Amino acid sequence: MDRPDFDVLLAGAGLANGLIALELSDRYPQQKIALVDPTGLRSAIDHTWCLFETDVPSHHWPRLEGLLEARWSGYRVAFPNRSRQLGTGYACITGDRLAAALRDRPRIEIVSRAVTRIGAGAVDLDDGSRMAAPLIIDGRGARASKHLRIGFQKFVGLEVRLRRPHGLDHPIVMDATVAQNGDYRFIYVLPLGPDRLLVEDTRYADGPQLEIPAIETAVLRYARARRWMVADVLRREVGVLPVALDGDIDAYLKQADSPAAEVGLRGAFFHPTTGYSLPDALAVADIVAREATGGTAAVARALQEHARRLWRERGFYRLLNRMLFKAAKGDERYRVLERFYGLPQPLIERFYAGRSTFADKARVLSGRPPVPLWRALKAAPPAWRHAHVSA
Repeated sequence: MDRPDFDVLLAGAGLANGLIALELSDRYPQQKIALVDPTGLRSAIDHTWCLFETDVPSHHWPRLEGLLEARWSGYRVAFPNRSRQLGTGYACITGDRLAAALRDRPRIEIVSRAVTRIGAGAVDLDDGSRMAAPLIIDGRGARASKHLRIGFQKFVGLEVRLRRPHGLDHPIVMDATVAQNGDYRFIYVLPLGPDRLLVEDTRYADGPQLEIPAIETAVLRYARARRWMVADVLRREVGVLPVALDGDIDAYLKQADSPAAEVGLRGAFFHPTTGYSLPDALAVADIVAREATGGTAAVARALQEHARRLWRERGFYRLLNRMLFKAAKGDERYRVLERFYGLPQPLIERFYAGRSTFADKARVLSGRPPVPLWRALKAAPPAWRHAHVSA
């Protein structure tokens, strides 16, 4: 038997494992926790995660306070035939703040090594060493699987400092007035300070490929069109997120390549349509903390039950995704979202929170959808697609 070096080993230092480490540190302050990632905390630092105020229960907000980079009282969307200001609160946390919070916990150790194998009670590292713990969690990003059928939400963003204030008081969550270029494409803008913006070019596409230099050029072109004069590019943010179309969740979970409990994208914890993962990560951290004393097996069992329940509950969103990807032509995909944003704000809030009611679903599908619904209903997978995605 390996002597436990830690109480908890977390493979990967992204959002899900970062929040789990903080939650366990709060609930079990004597535990020794290791975050193991070849980049140290760089996996966290290079990202921004957002959520709507109505996405999570009120008791989660005090846990987020120290991680928040900004919080706003509403947001805007814009489409060729509709623009709207919504009054739902919106907030973001940044990797810098998450990393700082992790460094501040004396019993959380950051191990800058790659995990090469996860076994029962121990992990092997790329320097030939081994670390042991009774609880091992795998949050190293999504794993390829023939059992999930997915599209892709991919983005390239630049955090920029401007020569003069931008004048925005709310985020632009979707500006789909830009050229669509064969995908559903929109620009996402977060005003992080009076002269500081995160501007992302986002595309819902059939493939994961990203032409980063070309998309960065498009981001800067958008900024110039808005008369935002860029003084400095502070950082780049790149991601490819899954958009779930269909799949066999039981087969996916059985395909896990280690006995560790899986979290984040690897555990299928993300909103099927939006790709937002922060609300799910908060809920998963609660489950891990509740089951932690039972070790890896107890946590893995509880998380898999949670994943199956979410998959069953979120089938409606996968149908909408098939409408977007299979029933709409590339340049016409924006019409699905343009119509959606004409619906009542409470319905939109429940959609983002993954809590759409039966009446909500009927309202979304009623009337004359902008794409043929029968195509989406017929879009059963002839074969499972698989590809690597990352956040």
